[in-house]
Amino acid sequence: MQETLVTGGTGTLGRVLVARLREAGTPTRVLSRRPGEGHLVGDLATGEGVDAAVRGCGVVVHCATGRKDAEMSARLVEAALRNGAPHVVSVSIVGIDRIPLGYYRQKLAVERLLADSGLPHTILRATQFHDLVAAMLGVLGRVPGVLPVPRGIAFQPVDVRDVADRLVALAAGEPAGRVADLGGPEVRGFDDLARAWLEAGGRRRRVVEVPAPGRLAAAVRAGANLVPEHADGHITFEQYLQGAGVAS
Repeated sequence: MQETLVTGGTGTLGRVLVARLREAGTPTRVLSRRPGEGHLVGDLATGEGVDAAVRGCGVVVHCATGRKDAEMSARLVEAALRNGAPHVVSVSIVGIDRIPLGYYRQKLAVERLLADSGLPHTILRATQFHDLVAAMLGVLGRVPGVLPVPRGIAFQPVDVRDVADRLVALAAGEPAGRVADLGGPEVRGFDDLARAWLEAGGRRRRVVEVPAPGRLAAAVRAGANLVPEHADGHITFEQYLQGAGVAS
């Protein structure tokens, strides 16, 4: 069985993915800036250690991300081209070509980089993770007495366990370019998700929808972040909240 390298293997998605791969019996190494069991020390920000991490791998699952995503990914692509041209499976985000956000422009650049690289590759776009939605609500929930949410916004949050399962299958398959998007099981208004988050945490707040001006909010109101035709995830937001121990 081919050895698999996971970048970002200590992150929210990466930790789950590494566990899933190892449960499936896949020899797995992790590119990390810090030493650890199964880690190869390297840094995509500088390129240090990346060649050694890639060398000998048949598959690279690219979960690492950051503000300079395109630069980091370019270093990974260059290392892959120098070291056997492994199959690169990359995680991307639904709506990056329609939502005017700097981070999304970086993710779109990564997709184009892979498509033009000549490497065998597979690109999976997923909707926002449950963790991100919960984190946003945590920030908005700091307002005393109420929980303000942007009016007319919906999300289709997906659990990282569902994303990891899809990535395991893609890593075991043939390179396929951009594959079908992966969305969470439900499209939910942000106000509805906010009420679920409050209930799970035993919090008593009034959810208030507020205007959300600008091109970014307009794109999300138009559903650019949604793929209802690919509601293939299984774990709901409430199930995530129960597992995350939000009520503790």
